[in-house]
Amino acid sequence: MWKWKVTKGASAWSHLSCLSLLLALLLCSLPVACHNARRAMRSPRVTNSSMVVGRHVRSYNHLQGDVRRRKLFSFQKFFLRIDKNGKVNGTKSKDDPFSILEIKSVDVGIVAIKGLSSNYYLAISKKGELYGAKEFGTDCKLKERIEENGYNTYASAEWRNKKKPMFVGLSANGKPMRGKKTRRKNTATHFLPIVV
Repeated sequence: MWKWKVTKGASAWSHLSCLSLLLALLLCSLPVACHNARRAMRSPRVTNSSMVVGRHVRSYNHLQGDVRRRKLFSFQKFFLRIDKNGKVNGTKSKDDPFSILEIKSVDVGIVAIKGLSSNYYLAISKKGELYGAKEFGTDCKLKERIEENGYNTYASAEWRNKKKPMFVGLSANGKPMRGKKTRRKNTATHFLPIVV
């Protein structure tokens, strides 16, 4: 605690001017410290446009590596299956072992879908064909999105057709649809993940 008393040679005004100088220095350094703290809190790897508009950047690191065991039930009333030869189609049988799938998060919003019995990954080729791949590759990266009707869609994370995404889809008779003919709003591309 400071005792204020006038001494010989030092006036109260000189103490006051020193205090005001210290206060001015403190106030000048405050915005710089806040600016540096804000910059330090931002992740250098984050390239989310929500930072530009001032929203909170979401982190989904906890979902990476998350494995879910599901059956994908299409809006067309088929279970998506990948058979022992890597052929992709739909089945009405709810007991088909080839319709049990493992959905694993590999990146933010990107999943890999693997047939549990067949050990094949669901893949979309550059031409938009659905097939089963023995090894995980670029064709196997799928963007998972929950649509407004509560169903999920799965689009190729790598390939597009005329700048439009290509989706996993089953036709009305359970055959795989070519990605070039699919659209997000088309219910043939909508699937309900059912817990096994």
